[in-house]
Order: sequence, then C-alpha cells, then structure tokens
Amino acid sequence: MDQDRILIAGGGIGGLAAALALAQKGIPSLVLERSSRFGEIGAGIQLGPNAFHCFDRLGVGPAARGMAVYIDSLRLMDAMADGEICHIDLGEKFRTRFGNPYAVVHRGDLHGVLLQGCRDHALIDLKSGAEVTGYDQDDKGVVAKLAHGEAVSGRALIGADGLWSNVRRQVVGDIPPRVSGHTTYRSVIPTEQMAEDLRWNAATLWAGPKCHIVHYPLSGWKVFNLVVTYHNHAPEPVAGKPVPVEEVRKGFTHVCERAQEIIRHGKDWHMWVLCDRDPVERWIDGRVALLGDAAHPMMQYMAQGACMAMEDAVCLADSLSKTQALEAGLTTYRDRRILRTARVQLMSRAMGDHVYHPDGPHAALRNAMMSAKSQDQWLDTLDWLYGGNGLD
Repeated sequence: MDQDRILIAGGGIGGLAAALALAQKGIPSLVLERSSRFGEIGAGIQLGPNAFHCFDRLGVGPAARGMAVYIDSLRLMDAMADGEICHIDLGEKFRTRFGNPYAVVHRGDLHGVLLQGCRDHALIDLKSGAEVTGYDQDDKGVVAKLAHGEAVSGRALIGADGLWSNVRRQVVGDIPPRVSGHTTYRSVIPTEQMAEDLRWNAATLWAGPKCHIVHYPLSGWKVFNLVVTYHNHAPEPVAGKPVPVEEVRKGFTHVCERAQEIIRHGKDWHMWVLCDRDPVERWIDGRVALLGDAAHPMMQYMAQGACMAMEDAVCLADSLSKTQALEAGLTTYRDRRILRTARVQLMSRAMGDHVYHPDGPHAALRNAMMSAKSQDQWLDTLDWLYGGNGLD
C-alpha cells in the first residue's frame, strides 16, 4: 500500500542508505531522484570505521568491503618544508581498537553498491526524473509534490536531497548555504602518472598556508585521486565546472616543488566551491525529516560527509522500528543524531583553520602539537568518532 511506504527525496548515498536501512527493518520506501538516472558525481571518498559499521547494518558489508582500498596510514605533510609532520597508523592496532578498517573508495563504486542493494530488495522502489519540490501533510500521511506536476503519497517523507534541499527549504525556511571562499579542484589520474616516490598506500594531506593537497589510490590501485583546495574568496557556489590546470596551479605557487609537481600531473580538473551551514535543531516537521547534507552539510576537512549520512540512515530506521508513533520515532532519530553531527560540522571548519591551512607561528604550533602525539594518543583522540558505532 502506498500509504505504508516512506518517501525519500534524493537518490545519493544518504537516500539509498536510508532505503536500505528501512528495508532491513521491514519498512517499504520509494526513492525519488531528481536526475534522469541514478548516479554519483565525484571521485574518491574516505571511509572511517564508522562507515563499515553502517555497511553491515545496511546489508551490503561484503560488497562494500570488496571495492575498498585499505590504506596503511593517514599522513600529514608540510607543504612548505616538504617533510612529514605526523602519521596515524591504520594497521592492526587501529582496527582492533575501532572494530573495522579505514579505507578509500571511488564515490561511484560506493553508490553502485548501495544502488544494487536497493534494486535487489523487494521493499524498495526507485523513481528517477522525480524532483521533490515541496510537500503537503496531514495526520494520515505526506504528499510529495514533484517538479513535473505529479504527486506521490506515503507515510512520511525523508529529505535526503543534499545541500540545496527543497525539502529543507520548507522544513527550516533558512537562508542559502554559507559560501566558504575555499575552492576545491578534483582530478583522477592513472597510477603510472603519479610520481613514483609519492605512490604511498596512504591518504596523504599536504598542508600549506591557505591551501592543501590530498592524494590516495583508488579502484584497486588503478588510479590516484587528487583533491586540491585553496582560498580564492569565491563569492558564489560552483559544482563540477571544468577548469584548466593553470587555474589550479596558481593557488600553489608558494608551496614546495614536490607538492606543486602533484598538481602538474593532474588532468581534466573540475572545481567545486565549498559550502556548509551552521547546525540547526529543526530537522523535523511533523511527518517530514531531514538526513545527510540536507540536515547538516559540512566542510570536507574531516572526511565524514558520507559517513554521517549513512549513520543517519541506520539511526532513522532503528528509531522508527522501535515505535508505532511515527512522529515520535522521527523526533528520537533527530535527538540521537543532532549533537554528533553538529560536532562534526563545527570540527570540520576548525580542522580547515588549524590543521589544513595555517601559516607562520600558527603552522609551527600545529606541527609541534601533532608531531608530539604517540600512536596511542592518536587513537585516544579519535575515540569519540570511531570508538562507538555512532548509532547508539
């Protein structure tokens, strides 16, 4: 029955994870994707142990583990001095402490695993070309209004439609996202085009004044993901715009030669102007709730955007399964998630300021503090994020 299903606006990682999580609890759903096909734009993403906890709860653990690259460490490099500041060992001690590994994956590969899981499940329906522009609701259900004039009904509506969420606009009624002025450029290159002395099995961050470079292997070591960011005071959002390498390089003329060489190897660069929002309490409007970037968009600096969306999905389904009162279940979901996601939002901004982009004495203080930590101290530092499963 249509009235028994949960409507999900958005067929990205968060929306598909929500559908899978609900299906694991016996709850049917309909995923409404605005694009003409289900797919994911972007290249690599990092997955902490909390992501793997979610994969198991979503029923896609083996498939997700099969497409991941398991890196040995997180490395922080000084982009001015061309030397390592510190690293975090991701080996046996890390895995034992947090119950799962740390890995990197191609965003499209991860989306594909979730999409196949949805296609294989009888309780999940998928509809593309179906942008949710708004909703009406009463005490019996929700009607989602679609851009081409159609309307679909369900028991509830989950807004998993990203940074520019139409559902959020009606739930929260807030201003547009905060434009950070930081622009990120992405490229994926064949492994043989990466400098041989930098083909590390690590997620590597080169931190410099108002800029940074990240690289790591993907897709079974067939390619390297390159992500570079600098402050260019971009005034408005941009997503996926092709740019020449010259535009990318001009933000890195002050860093060491080896770091600059990484950029020269990049091909087919595309740019994104980074945006986020302040944490808010209003995630719920009756039978409507927000999830992922629609609820708590964050900067990339903690590599937790996809992980937080998947945690949301599992927590949502768990909360709804424990009560017959739908609105109470949505409120419980919000209450269980809001402080954790707000912490990641605000710490992601702080990481950009104090780890990724400082200069002068600020950078020297970063180097001194981070290089002084032992591996056990790093594990203690990360315990709040990885120590539990993020879902309890």
